[in-house]
Amino acid sequence: MERCSRCHRLLLLLPLVLGLSAAPGWAGAPPVDVLRALRFPSLPDGVQRTKGICPADVAYRVARPAQLSAPTRQLFPGGFPKDFSLLTVVRTRPGLQAPLLTLYSAQGVQQLGLELGRPVHFLYEDQTGRPQPPAQPVFRGLSLADGKWHRVAVAVKGQSVTLIVDCKKRVTRPLPRSARPVLDTHGVIIFGARILDEEVFEGDVQELAIVPGVQAAYESCEQKELECEGGQRARPQNQQPHRAQRSPEQQPSRLHRPQNQEPQRQVREPGEPPSAAHPREGRHPGISPP
Repeated sequence: MERCSRCHRLLLLLPLVLGLSAAPGWAGAPPVDVLRALRFPSLPDGVQRTKGICPADVAYRVARPAQLSAPTRQLFPGGFPKDFSLLTVVRTRPGLQAPLLTLYSAQGVQQLGLELGRPVHFLYEDQTGRPQPPAQPVFRGLSLADGKWHRVAVAVKGQSVTLIVDCKKRVTRPLPRSARPVLDTHGVIIFGARILDEEVFEGDVQELAIVPGVQAAYESCEQKELECEGGQRARPQNQQPHRAQRSPEQQPSRLHRPQNQEPQRQVREPGEPPSAAHPREGRHPGISPP
């Protein structure tokens, strides 16, 4: 009788063991460098190298003729993560409203997308068709089409999505997807465009990565704290007074202040006065810092 009881317990545990062994391959998967996967460093047609958000950084300028895509399975061989961070450093053409990244299923369904402009749209549709278009997250009152560099992080976890811009503005929206959402990786991932859509991305991009889990989105600013420190010393006119008293080692980098970012069409050299350099800075109504 005791032996039968033990057998019964083993049979109850068997589905759990099988479920763990069949866990998605993205558990513990490394970050995906989308720019490298789409061959940006080799400068395909429509892409040229340019300066990034910091003086020593390398970015890529994307023109309208560029066609950049790859099989999704090539980037995510173990499947697309349920919860993830999307990180980008980007500067769009002023006034642009266009997709930065789009992921299609094998049937041509748009499953994932980030559209920059005013407002910012995050598109997501799992295997059950959720959420429906009326429930797609929209971040109103925020513009990323001002011709300035922006550091953008998107954190998708559970039933919500959080957008973090320039390490200061943080907005969370509901994402009513399934409890176990799945995105098909047998389709294609496209940079800067959508199928049968005339609007395409034009501007500069320095970073574009997708990382399993949301920790990367919330820690991205801390990791970039001193990234532009050398550029700040070279161009002290870009520094702005901060409310709190900080030691030189604790001063936030230029990445944390969108007002210090440079317009796309104007590059100031060291020593040039900063007048009229930032005519539209600080205009993000309706969104408060975290």
